[in-house]
Amino acid sequence: MRPTILAIESSCDETSASIIVNGKLLNNIIASQNVHHKYGGVVPELASRAHQQQIVAVVGEAMKSARIRNEDLDAIAFTRGPGLMGSLLVGVSFAKGLALSLNVPLIEVNHMQAHILAHFIEGAEKAPKFPFICLTVSGGHTQLVVVRDYLNMEIIGQTQDDAAGEAFDKSAKIMGLPYPGGPLIDRYAQEGNPGRFKFPNTDMPGLDFSFSGIKTAFLYFIRDEKEKDPDFVKNNLSDICASIQGKIVKMLMDRLEKASTQTGIKQIALAGGVSANSALRNALKQSGAKLDWQVFVPDFQYCTDNAGMIAMAAHFKYLKGDFSSLDVSPVPNLSFEQDEAGISAGR
Repeated sequence: MRPTILAIESSCDETSASIIVNGKLLNNIIASQNVHHKYGGVVPELASRAHQQQIVAVVGEAMKSARIRNEDLDAIAFTRGPGLMGSLLVGVSFAKGLALSLNVPLIEVNHMQAHILAHFIEGAEKAPKFPFICLTVSGGHTQLVVVRDYLNMEIIGQTQDDAAGEAFDKSAKIMGLPYPGGPLIDRYAQEGNPGRFKFPNTDMPGLDFSFSGIKTAFLYFIRDEKEKDPDFVKNNLSDICASIQGKIVKMLMDRLEKASTQTGIKQIALAGGVSANSALRNALKQSGAKLDWQVFVPDFQYCTDNAGMIAMAAHFKYLKGDFSSLDVSPVPNLSFEQDEAGISAGR
């Protein structure tokens, strides 16, 4: 069986398409949306319109560069959720229409599971061994997941309010940095002192996270310091960025270390858009050396939203015969759930 699958990702503000043949990724075409920068964040209506404008060209480029014809396709995969409703609807509708016209099956993919399965794009020999713990960190989600098989995953900890990626972006906005602010904090932090400014801990039970408190504390901190010195942020930018980044990373790593201790699992992976953060990557490597972990971090191109990870997840679902009906619809808050077959499909 050598399935050829077209995968489509449209959960937020990246329109992406990818071709995977027999588990080997042939390409990963991504069209970004620059329209959101001037608004300081993703505008859902503008995102869905941009997807409509870009999706035909992006899919066409994926097919052309892979030298794949419509009749070569064995299935069409798409992101069902989680994500923005309007953005998801464009990808789901396109996938359903194409699958119906070609008479091939549909494969729905959980976006967060796909982030985890991005580790297998470059081959199982470079991926963590089962079971492993994956810290999945993005703008909308922060999760600790035990991965027992390609499609058998269990969330053992997650944020109870805001995500770590949102905490980075909101902190950047408070400082007056342009969107997206997370990468800018990472850049400025590399020249700063992470111990200069202190922020409070947010204590949560078990393995869960909370980032709303750190955002509020940071807001008041900047407000109070600017009352004393209007140029406080400008004069201390690197140290402020290093301090808030260090605090968020420490909150993530504390829970990850606790999860490893409780489960006894030492195969540790990182996934999601925030896994591109250099401080988080360095902290993971340091903890790995200290605690005898084997650590795995995906290539930068597979950290942010992309169809390559959707294609990888779809490949494993195709081999299981896990297909969707044509009445499938997007689910913006799609979660992990255990279906009848024992596969965490997030139905």
